[in-house]
Parts: sequence; structure tokens; C-alpha cells
Amino acid sequence: MPYPWRLGKHRGESEARVLVTAFGSVALSLALRNNEKSNIAPDGSKMRKKFPLSPFNRFCLTLLALVAIVNLGTGVPARAAEELTVAAAADLTFAFKDVAAKFQTQTGDSVKLSFGSSGNFFSQIQNGAPYDLFFSADISYAQKLEAAGLTEPGSLYKYAIGKIVLWVPADSKLDVSKGLTVLTDPAIHKIAIANPEHAPYGRAAMAAIKHDGLYDQIKDQIVLGENISQTAQFVQSGNADIGVIALSLAISPAMKDKGKYFEIPTDDYPAIEQAAVILKSSKHKELAQKFIAFLKQPDATELMQRYGFVVPK
Repeated sequence: MPYPWRLGKHRGESEARVLVTAFGSVALSLALRNNEKSNIAPDGSKMRKKFPLSPFNRFCLTLLALVAIVNLGTGVPARAAEELTVAAAADLTFAFKDVAAKFQTQTGDSVKLSFGSSGNFFSQIQNGAPYDLFFSADISYAQKLEAAGLTEPGSLYKYAIGKIVLWVPADSKLDVSKGLTVLTDPAIHKIAIANPEHAPYGRAAMAAIKHDGLYDQIKDQIVLGENISQTAQFVQSGNADIGVIALSLAISPAMKDKGKYFEIPTDDYPAIEQAAVILKSSKHKELAQKFIAFLKQPDATELMQRYGFVVPK
């Protein structure tokens, strides 16, 4: 989702110039007033004799000169803020809204986020979709784009490893602490997972279900979400009794108080290695590099970890 506000790159400099100019105006007023007082004779009459400037007057006039220098030195217009267009896997929905807001505050440049399934974004990018950055929930999509020559050389960055959980609404009577075996509970009519054809978290869910030998028993109850975010919505809305979703969604502020979850052992499914690439067609490659560099900063990595991601060192 795009953020509506746009901040100038050098907004802070503009505010500083306004502040200095204001101080300069005050300084000039004080200097004139003080000089006028200094030229009054004991009897109250104005003296024509010119006295040397007092230290206070010299300070005020120096500050006024500084104002002139600052304003003269700002004749070169500031660089306009840029907008980075990012295609991001749906498991990043909540985490990246926070990341993008922090990046925008730090740089003044905006980030337009589009969330969806990695497989669908992969197809769109192959067909020329105008994104600057692609954050895939499956490293293989990023690697395929790289092999096809559609990415900036050397830009592939493994940014996280994701996890899956069983999730039910807070008022559900299902005991998710039983693990995947709870999926055979007679009270369950629909089980939501993301579509494994194009959603990496759906493939992980299917792998875990098959690992525990449950697929044949529950296959007729499985309903598919277009992406992991829609899968979570199915369970939240009551259109499914239980779902296998991303940990990053389950512990997000929007969902953590609305349900119960059980973390599926990582040995039950292939690692969900997630990677980003800068697209060769991007017109904002330098800004895209800055965004990736920002993700490597301690504040950003800690934020990602709070959303349940394992961040590579």
C-alpha cells in the first residue's frame, strides 16, 4: 500500500534556514534598540557623536551576517524526493509497513508497497511490471530473475527466513498445541493454506502436512488463499476453521490478540529462504541500494526479528 505523505530530501535544511532567518531578524531588532539606547545622553537627549559598537551589537550584527551567508548559500535547489516501488511477498505486509515508515523518516524518500504472492509477482516482473525492488518469500524466484538477466548484477540479497504456524481465532475450541494432528479433529470443516502453486508459504504448509502423513485424510477440507495474507483472512472471517499462516502475520499487532497459534517445527518443511533483488529496469537503483542497506542496519534487523523472521548475519 502506498504511503500518502511525501517528504522533501532536505526538508530539515529548509526548516533550519527559516529558524536562522528568524534569529537574524530578532538580532537586528535588538542591535538597533541597544544602539539607540547607547546614543542617549544623561539628560535624555540624543547625541550626535558616534560611539563604537558595543560587544552585544557586534554579536547581533555577526549573526545577521550569518543569516545572509546561509540564504546566499542555498541558491542550489534541493534534490526532489524519490519514490521507490516495491513488490513484496504477503508475509511482509505488517513488517514492511513499519520498515518503510522508518526508511521514509530517515531519508525523506517514500516507498510504495505492493503485497501479494511471490509467484504472481515473478510472472508480472517477467512481463515488464515496473517495480524497483522485488522481495520474494522464495529465493528461487529471485534467482530465476537473476538468471534471466532481469536484475541488477550482484543485487541479490537473502534478507530473511520465514516460519509457519497453525492459527485459530481466540474463541476457537481447537487445541492448536497438539500440532498438525489437530487438523484431523472432526470439528474442522475447512483448513486454509496459501496456494502452493505460487505461494512459498503454501508450499511449506503442504510439505509439513505431507511430512506428518496427514494429506490424504484432510485433502478435501483444504481451501486455498491467493497468498498468505488472504489465507489468514479466511480464518479470521470464519470462512475456515483453522489455517497454516506465516508467523510474521500471527504475531503482528493486527492479529496477535485475535487468535492462538502453534509454531510448526522447522524440520517438517524446507526452509523458507527469502531474497530480494533490484530490477534492471528500475529508474531508482541508487535508492533501491539504500533501502537494502537500510534493512541491514541494527534497527531494521531487530524490527524484522520482532515479526518472527530469522535474519541472516
